[in-house]
Amino acid sequence: MPAFEMAWRDVLFASYPVDPDVVSPHLPTRLDVDTFGGDAYLSVVPFVIEDIRPKGIPSWAGLTTPELNLRTYVTCDGARGVYFFNLDADDLLGVVGARLWNQLPYYLAEMSVDRGPPIRFESRRRTPGARSCRFSATYAPDGERFRAEPDSIEAFLAERYRYFTESGDGAIRYADIEHEPWTLRPATWDVTGNTIFEANGFARPDSEPILTYSRGVDVTASASKRWDG
Repeated sequence: MPAFEMAWRDVLFASYPVDPDVVSPHLPTRLDVDTFGGDAYLSVVPFVIEDIRPKGIPSWAGLTTPELNLRTYVTCDGARGVYFFNLDADDLLGVVGARLWNQLPYYLAEMSVDRGPPIRFESRRRTPGARSCRFSATYAPDGERFRAEPDSIEAFLAERYRYFTESGDGAIRYADIEHEPWTLRPATWDVTGNTIFEANGFARPDSEPILTYSRGVDVTASASKRWDG
């Protein structure tokens, strides 16, 4: 499987602090919850992937799709990364390919995005037999641009350059992500529907989310590899 190039655009991080014991039962055995100030985090992340294509292919030949994911923050043998509970996208070929080759929990969804401002994002899962997952929200930046300080909560949540996943045989796999540091802004949102937590077996958090927005970054993602620690 080749490396891929793409652009992540109009990204919202809506990150809820939760007790680590809420997250840990949902992780593969080899992954540990990563915490900030004693809290684990569940992040709802809607955005648009533009021009996704194998590395070296011109951007005009790439595909574009909205995506909605729920992720948390983990370590594996001390290495930091993210773990995805779901990734919903409006691209059948991409969903099938990511499930087969990257062992990622992708689901097909009917999605629409009005880039605004504000951005209006709608998603309804339509993978047969999968748990229902609906999301409807508007969001927008609301403040000055900034780069996250190294030891800040914003850096903890955004500056992650690896994801981990578990293959069907129980092995941990990973991919490395390359991009410039995020340029972030505080954000606001208005949510009119959200069942992403219930779809992944979580109760809806009682906490208020930390909201940050980015216009996006250009990304190179490595091929999926087996983690040997």
